[in-house]
Amino acid sequence: MDLSSGGVASMVFKPVIRGEFGQLSLDGQMLSVLMSLDGRKTLGQVAQNVGISLADIRPVITKLINLRLVESIERAVSIVDQEFMDFLIAKMSIAIGPLGEIIVEDGLEELGFNKNNFPSLRAAEIVNFLSQEIQREDKRIEFQQAMLRKIKEKGY
Repeated sequence: MDLSSGGVASMVFKPVIRGEFGQLSLDGQMLSVLMSLDGRKTLGQVAQNVGISLADIRPVITKLINLRLVESIERAVSIVDQEFMDFLIAKMSIAIGPLGEIIVEDGLEELGFNKNNFPSLRAAEIVNFLSQEIQREDKRIEFQQAMLRKIKEKGY
């Protein structure tokens, strides 16, 4: 896991209990961080509790990962529902015609998803991505506005 770039503040880790530890050497800071990890607190919260900066926690977590003492917890990701996906396809079909569903499926695939696993946090991203396929400006604006209303309605 590469922690050298990007935000680590929202990442969550938990300690890993393994039988084959052998001899480990942990400094006080590493031990404090390890003891603060509970699988619920973000690294931002852990850094604050331990009294170190996010810049300082990054190498500590990297060492703990390399020692196989911690592992990342994937946060539960909300997926868009079928009604949203049907609405997206319908609005895209109105904007560009009968190929709307294929364009939506291709767009989802290009972003690494499909109709059954698209994260709700990225709903605006797919709308923006798909709107680039709409040639007529009036249709593009109409599509974007309808989808923005739906995103707000759904709370995505």
